[in-house]
Amino acid sequence: MALSGEVGELTEIFQWMTEDASKEAARNPETAQAVKDELADVLMYVVRLASVLGVDLNEAAQQKLKLNGEKYPVAKAWNTSKKYDQI
Repeated sequence: MALSGEVGELTEIFQWMTEDASKEAARNPETAQAVKDELADVLMYVVRLASVLGVDLNEAAQQKLKLNGEKYPVAKAWNTSKKYDQI
């Protein structure tokens, strides 16, 4: 639940920003520190959760990237937001 709260706090920073403003949020002096702080909070909760559950995050990320590559081959998925079952 705490992780969800921290993700919510991160999301709140971006809630009313344009796409261009959101891309600059970590460099904008008005939002940079808040973005960094909330990203750090999210990361710490994810790392702690993985530790408690015995999940190797490096292995999990590598496996997920492989699966995503199979679901979304670049030749078909490039420049589209369609789900894998629609491309």
